[in-house]
Amino acid sequence: MYPWSHALTLVPLILGLGGLIAFTVYELHVARKPMVRFSIFKNWTLRLVYLQTTIHGVILWSLLYYVPLYLEAVKNLSPIMTGIAMFPETFTVAPASILVGIMISRTGKYMWALWTGWIFTVLGMGLLHFQNLHTPTPGWVFLNLVPGIGTGVLFAGIDIAIPAAADTIDMGYAVAFLTFFRTFGQSIGVAVGGCIFQNALQKEMQAYPILAPFAAKFSQDAMGLVQMIKLMDGGLVKTQLIQAYADSIKTLALMSQRQYAVTWSHQKTPPLRTWVSSGLG
Repeated sequence: MYPWSHALTLVPLILGLGGLIAFTVYELHVARKPMVRFSIFKNWTLRLVYLQTTIHGVILWSLLYYVPLYLEAVKNLSPIMTGIAMFPETFTVAPASILVGIMISRTGKYMWALWTGWIFTVLGMGLLHFQNLHTPTPGWVFLNLVPGIGTGVLFAGIDIAIPAAADTIDMGYAVAFLTFFRTFGQSIGVAVGGCIFQNALQKEMQAYPILAPFAAKFSQDAMGLVQMIKLMDGGLVKTQLIQAYADSIKTLALMSQRQYAVTWSHQKTPPLRTWVSSGLG
């Protein structure tokens, strides 16, 4: 809504970053009973899994918030049918998590789940680039199944990797911070995803001479524009608006795909049976 140099953009960002820094300083040097045990960040495995947790939240919530725009605006689905059409993402998460949890409990290993989950997630976000105005229903259903499976596998893999890699004394703190980083990633996914989508939508509309004069105004309310498209009569303007929406979703999918660049620890991570046998599993 505002330029990056505008006070209404900068002040919340600066205050938010400053609040995080102030909280860290307070916990390290002032608090008598700190809420955070910073020893959990001395473990490289935990650092990397926390990073993955944040990126996982960003990607998942970018999908959940902005893929429905593709379904409503481009495929002209009603809100109820859009919810059903999101099943490839939403309905695959729980079964994938259950299956991965069973396999990890039997093998005592969890690293394969992280690798597999990221491979499917990155591949799936790349496949979403093939969605366009003319993609048939079976096409977009199967295209969305891949990232849905990947994010579901990551849910179980990440949730098990954190307690498996943490020291016994840090277990409670490590698991609590898992929730914090996942929620943090989700909030980033909604905000940054919306920013990228709206800017991409404005750029796409500027490529059409008819839409260019309205690009800035229409892109500020991308969700409201969906209803406008539904009410419009058929014609060139509506076709170009729908095409701009479809191309903007592609940009968002590529953004999410590029976030997979996660560094892996070369240290040997403790096997699952270590913390299961300790009675903490």
